[in-house]
Amino acid sequence: MASDEKRPIVIKRIKKVAGGHHGGAWKIAYADFVTAMMAFFLLMWLLGSTAKGDLDGIAEYFKTPLKVALAGGSGSGDSSSIIKGGGKDLTRSEGQVKQGELPTVKKTVNLKAAQEEFLRQELLKLKELKLNIEKAIDANAKLAPFKKQILLDITSEGLRIQIVDELNRPMFQSGRAELEPHTREILHEIGSTLNQVQNKVSLSGHTDAQAYSSGGKGYSNWELSADRANASRRELIAGGMSDEKIVRVVGLSSAVLFDKSDPLNPINRRISIIVMNKKAEESARNDGGTVEVETGATDAMQPIISGVSALPPTAKH
Repeated sequence: MASDEKRPIVIKRIKKVAGGHHGGAWKIAYADFVTAMMAFFLLMWLLGSTAKGDLDGIAEYFKTPLKVALAGGSGSGDSSSIIKGGGKDLTRSEGQVKQGELPTVKKTVNLKAAQEEFLRQELLKLKELKLNIEKAIDANAKLAPFKKQILLDITSEGLRIQIVDELNRPMFQSGRAELEPHTREILHEIGSTLNQVQNKVSLSGHTDAQAYSSGGKGYSNWELSADRANASRRELIAGGMSDEKIVRVVGLSSAVLFDKSDPLNPINRRISIIVMNKKAEESARNDGGTVEVETGATDAMQPIISGVSALPPTAKH
């Protein structure tokens, strides 16, 4: 008994060490989760890409008892099934389809309506430009005395701007293509506004019917009107207008009189600037442009004609 009491007591402690985050059990669980998610999304994709008719057929198949199906009853496999035994499935309405199965959409364009709309928009832009030029001239106090000599109207060719002579108030020096200071300022004001539109510009010079008597041999009203038109072109460009806008510069002498009843009326001496519409521009570019004969004074010009008398036959501008 004494020896048993002196025997030492031994306590064994078993220390268990877990794998913790270094273990591999979580990897297996994660792999199972990813596999399940992949299968789920694959199922969703298949359901989304399957036509409605196929889905109805699959649903009908699972509704049909196996015994009825094997016995050839109604349901899967017979002529009443949604899923046909062969050929094209006419019940397809949704899901992925081939390119050839897409319906062809035919687009029709009303060319006449489109052209009319283009012409309408172009006319609105020209009217707006006319208004802007009138505002620019009204805002310039130096041009107030010459306002009646600047005439604007809309013609079949576009916006026409005419700068006309008045008795004792000419635009050019007598018998020359040298512009008066006020004419330069008028052309500068007009030139600074013409870049507001993309339309091209045509210029024509006109004289009265008085025969040109001075100058070199062979120099006539034809050369004088052409030189005055070119002098006006240079002043428009000096005022800010792009040189590329010019498509035609002509001198018409007295061939197109403004006041046909009085060929010597100073108003026949003028510079005509036309902001051309698309039709007139194409005609000019194709060398088929024609000068529209002005049929007479408009209502806006009538007071000027009645108030301007012809110069004496000896005078020339």
